[in-house]
Amino acid sequence: MRGFCVECGKETDDLVKGMCTECFLKDRQLLSLPDHVDLFLCTNCGRYLWRGEWLKKGPEDMAAKAARAELTAVREAEYVDSEASVSYLDDRNLMVTMRCRIGIGDFEAEGIASTIVRVKNSVCKICSRRLGNYYESILQIRTNGKALPPHLQDEVLEKVENRVDLQGETDANAFITKMEIVPGGVDVYLSLIALGKGISRYLADEYCAETDESAKLIGQTRDGLDMYRVSYLVRLPDFHVGDVVVYGGKHHLLSRVSGAGGKLVSLADFRETSVKRKDMPLLKVYCKSRDLEKAEVVSVSGGEAQIMDPRSYAVVDVLLPPGTELDGEVDVARIDDVLYYVPLLRV
Repeated sequence: MRGFCVECGKETDDLVKGMCTECFLKDRQLLSLPDHVDLFLCTNCGRYLWRGEWLKKGPEDMAAKAARAELTAVREAEYVDSEASVSYLDDRNLMVTMRCRIGIGDFEAEGIASTIVRVKNSVCKICSRRLGNYYESILQIRTNGKALPPHLQDEVLEKVENRVDLQGETDANAFITKMEIVPGGVDVYLSLIALGKGISRYLADEYCAETDESAKLIGQTRDGLDMYRVSYLVRLPDFHVGDVVVYGGKHHLLSRVSGAGGKLVSLADFRETSVKRKDMPLLKVYCKSRDLEKAEVVSVSGGEAQIMDPRSYAVVDVLLPPGTELDGEVDVARIDDVLYYVPLLRV
């Protein structure tokens, strides 16, 4: 609708508050920023606080974000696009200049505004928990024996650390608070109840282990909800993949363990046998994998190998699985003073 500018009397189709765009823009500050904007940096992990979240981004990007969030324009304007330039005043203060194109009716104008972004030290919630030894669950790793063998302890803890690292890639709240060697095993303090629960199930499947859990009330949240710490017991069995075990009165190689049970390979004829989870406690360890004897291969012929007895140095025959190729040394188990070839595990 055409009209006359109340300032200059110009007739125009574009009136803003009764003025033509030229008069409206004259001596008017289109954009404004506060004198300074505070940006909070976690001094422990290097993340910046942004709208309730801690982000891992560079200081210049975050300074531009912080300034853009505080930018205001005249009420009649709409943003078309904006561009930020950032320069350092010192290590803790950055000058951010916002250059924006704004639309007022059918007319576009450019505005400039600057502010100082001040980087303030802080500690994010996750780091506060880490530094304060926060934990919600305890993973108690034990065996049926008096002590957890060092090699098994290292193996299990490596698996635990890998699982935590994997979850930590998508959830920064997932971390190990501390590990403690205790009589009979090791305790792993974890930041989340769900983390402890998931890892206990994982270890139960990996080792066919027994598990149990118990919760302890430790207080209430600000909303009045009960807060618990949960202990997850993982009791590792005596047997382990690679051990020679006795099952049904016969000697087998334990070749695989899962949540469903295990797989056995007979040392007499190399036939495979599946064992259900409920029957796994029936397995009795005859020889641990680390205690198997090493024997030198002399020759191979007709499904048998001629090996040197590591004790008597006599050459004896051992049966081989079909298609086996041997060279150098092999693992053998001595049962009633008779040597049996222990096949290599399939990876």
